[in-house]
Amino acid sequence: MKILFLVYHGFSAESGISKKIHYQVKGLRQNGHEVHLCYYDFDHVGNRCRFVDDDVIANYGKGSMAALRSRINLGCIYNYCVENGIELVYARSFMNASPLLVRLFARLKKVGIKSVTEIPTYPYDQEFKGYPLKYKIPLYIDKVFRKSLAAKMQAIVTFSNEKTIFGKRTICISNGIDLDNIPLHKPHKQTDIHLIAVAEIHYWHGFDRLVAGMGEYYKQNPEGRKVYFHLVGWEDDRGTTSNGYLTIEQKAQKYGIGKYVINHGKLFGEQLDVVFNQCSFAIGSLGRHRSGITDIKTLKNREYAARGIAFIYSENDSDFDDKPYVIKAPADESPINIKMIIDFIDSHHFNPSEIRKTVEHLSWKQQMEEVIRNL
Repeated sequence: MKILFLVYHGFSAESGISKKIHYQVKGLRQNGHEVHLCYYDFDHVGNRCRFVDDDVIANYGKGSMAALRSRINLGCIYNYCVENGIELVYARSFMNASPLLVRLFARLKKVGIKSVTEIPTYPYDQEFKGYPLKYKIPLYIDKVFRKSLAAKMQAIVTFSNEKTIFGKRTICISNGIDLDNIPLHKPHKQTDIHLIAVAEIHYWHGFDRLVAGMGEYYKQNPEGRKVYFHLVGWEDDRGTTSNGYLTIEQKAQKYGIGKYVINHGKLFGEQLDVVFNQCSFAIGSLGRHRSGITDIKTLKNREYAARGIAFIYSENDSDFDDKPYVIKAPADESPINIKMIIDFIDSHHFNPSEIRKTVEHLSWKQQMEEVIRNL
């Protein structure tokens, strides 16, 4: 099958989302499909362009008018699909439903080209709670047109357990992994406890709950074993304070434990592996309930398991809820029990390769073929 994988933004080397998209494309190709990646980015001289693979299919120019043209002129996508015999468009939602996008997919449907849209997180409206108005305006537009857009799709791809989304049937899959690109965990033996979280950090990740737990732990055990929290990524604090939460830095300052909370910023490749191998336990999402989500199959849980490191999270994730190498935290605002994590680490000795074996079936090759099979 000839497939156009459509995203509405560009890529960066350190972005987990960027890596995921490329792994999904790889997974489709591993199943024998011809896949072309369509994306929006800047060329080497600063022109706003729409690309398919490395070829420019539309050059919108520079400046504010170019930004407007890039949102209005979607005909290049339609033309490419028709001229190149595309049979399926796999689009990744950017929460950007609009009348022009509805028109694009209506035209594709009319000429017999199938389409699906992947909604990475559902529901997502509450993720914008507390954001400044300029970030909410696209969401308001999306709310008006999302059902009309869904109506043009064969199905909605979701990592939740929802049977329908926006009135359209769903294809439920798991976030996948690419084992070829995830090294096995090689932990160092040490007395101190080192915890790691890797994410583009938002308030719904709930890492402040872990910092609060560390604060309580150090109050009660000032001379106890040292616990360090390594954050890899950057904190997007839009919506954090306006929703009544403290940023991670503010939370650490409140408890006076700043020296135990280490933010490494963005890391990838060998630099990321070095920090992972210093740590013995990983931190998944601890605040998905803040954005109204109960069930979700996050990419991060799967990447932790693929590395072979034990971890904690608070949502429902059917792929991991019964696994011996995870701790399920309550989905509330209570501080995370650090003593519980220490006891878990001390009493369990998991082989990283054994943890990895439990997620071999979650390859992107298998997950993406599930989408095609359901169509």
